[in-house]
Amino acid sequence: MTSVIGVKMERVDYCSATKRIVEWARQFESRYICIANVHMLMEAYDSPGFADVINHADLVTPDGMPLVWMMRWKGEKQQERVYGPSLILYVLESAAQENIPVGFYGGTPEVLATLIKQMQTRFAKMNVAFALSPPFQAMNAAEDAEVVEQINQSGTRILFVGLGCPKQERWMAAHRGRVNAVMLGVGAAFDFHAGFKPQAPVWMQNMGLEWLFRLATEPRRLWRRYLYHNPRFVFLAAADLLGMYK
Repeated sequence: MTSVIGVKMERVDYCSATKRIVEWARQFESRYICIANVHMLMEAYDSPGFADVINHADLVTPDGMPLVWMMRWKGEKQQERVYGPSLILYVLESAAQENIPVGFYGGTPEVLATLIKQMQTRFAKMNVAFALSPPFQAMNAAEDAEVVEQINQSGTRILFVGLGCPKQERWMAAHRGRVNAVMLGVGAAFDFHAGFKPQAPVWMQNMGLEWLFRLATEPRRLWRRYLYHNPRFVFLAAADLLGMYK
């Protein structure tokens, strides 16, 4: 376990993370996984309550390259990036092979329909038991209970949650023990795999420049996230590495 500016992450790769997720699904366990990047860590830094949500997750993986570099500098020399959109594919492949029912929660109806069609083409044996594009506004208790009942009645064992950070992490934490499935917060992965948003070239991802690509493609929506969070993260990460972070 390695702490990066107060958020604990485990040394995992795609195979070990997938194996753990599938095993939890086989055991009918209610769990949630956070796929962490700089944005998530800075949201946690700004909100102690949200930091608790992340640190009480059953698994936190390093999605962003800056987090991978931090873990390596702190001693996890073999740590690899566990990129959310790629992890989805690993998990779906294993779930299809073992006929584990999966579900998708989030995105727009159009994105969700396209995503499922794309994934069914890629994984012919994939068993989609549940799919819902929830309303943007918060649900009341009765509406939320109805959604939980639908998920559980569907038999879904692995639920991909694409509500965006920090909403999806808070939702998963609030529903652990209520939703009878392993929940993965996957951010924009629904849009990427459905073809509604472009992914950064691999070379930019490997250099930790994915944020720059996303800022260029969605400046109005993402400018505050990157131009406000990233410089602060660099300062906090340096303090952490120097043993000055509290």
